[in-house]
Amino acid sequence: MDDSMEAGMAEVPAAETALAGGEIIQETWWERNEPKVLGGGFIVLFLLIWEAIPHVFTLSKGMQLFFTGPSDISVSMYDMVNGDTSMFLNGDIWDALSHSANAFGLGLGFGIVVGLPFGVALGRSETLNSLFDPFITAFNATPRLIFLPLVLVWFGIGLWSEVLIVFIGAVFPLLINTYAGVKNADKLLINVVRSFGASEWEINKLVVLPNSMPFIVAGLRLAIGRAILGVVVAEFFGGAEAGIGVMMVNAAGKYHVNVLFAGLIILMALSLIMTSGVKVLELRLSRWRPEKVKTF
Repeated sequence: MDDSMEAGMAEVPAAETALAGGEIIQETWWERNEPKVLGGGFIVLFLLIWEAIPHVFTLSKGMQLFFTGPSDISVSMYDMVNGDTSMFLNGDIWDALSHSANAFGLGLGFGIVVGLPFGVALGRSETLNSLFDPFITAFNATPRLIFLPLVLVWFGIGLWSEVLIVFIGAVFPLLINTYAGVKNADKLLINVVRSFGASEWEINKLVVLPNSMPFIVAGLRLAIGRAILGVVVAEFFGGAEAGIGVMMVNAAGKYHVNVLFAGLIILMALSLIMTSGVKVLELRLSRWRPEKVKTF
C-alpha cells in the first residue's frame, strides 16, 4: 500500500465508519448521539413538567404546603453546599456525603473482592457449589433489613455496621451472576485450551472470565443498586450516626421537603455515576466482541 492510499484512509473519520462483514457503514450524527439526546431530553422534559405542576393544576392545601419543585430543590442544594447557616445542617453536607460514600465504597469493594472470586470458584467446582448453594440461596432470599438488628447488637452503631449491611446487599448479586456466567462459559473452548496444557488459572483467565464478563457486569450493576439500598437502610433505621440517610431522616422530622429531595438526588447521582463507570468498564473489557452482526 503506497503513501497516498494510507493518507486517504487516514482522512476517513473513525467515528463515522465501521467495518462489518466487509461493508463500510457510515454513522450519522444522530446515530452516534441518539441515546444521549433522548436521555438528556427526557430528563429536561420531566423537570419542566414537574416545575409546571403547581402553576397548571390546583393543589390541595396539604399538597401546597409540602410540594416542592426542581428550582426550590436547587436553591436548597446550593445553600447546603455553601453552608447557609439558616439550614439545620450548617453546611455539613460534605461530612454527610463523605460518610455515606465511605460506607458505600468499602461495602461494595469488599463485596467485589469476595463475590467475584467466590463466584468463579463455585462455578468451577461442583463440590463447593453443593456445599455453599443452600446457604447462598437462603441468605439471598432473606430481606437485608432483617440483618440490621443483629449487626447493631454485634458491632454497635457506626461506620463498620453500615459497611457490613452494604456488603451483605452487594455481595450476593455479584456472586450469583458470576456463578451463572462461569457455568455458561464455552465448555468446548475450555477443553481445547486444556488440551494445550493450560493450567486452571490460565483457563479462568483466558476463557472463563472473558466469556463471563456480560454476567459479571450485570451483577456489578445490580450490586451497586443493592449497595446504595444498604446505605439507605442502615442510615434510615439507626445503623449510623451520620450520612445522607440520617440527614434525610432529620429533614423529614422537620418537614424540610427540599432537603429530602436533595438527599434523594444525591443518592440517585451516586448510583448514576457508578453505573456509568461500569458501562465504560464493560466497553473496555468487551472490545474483542463484534459490535455489529450482519443479518440476512
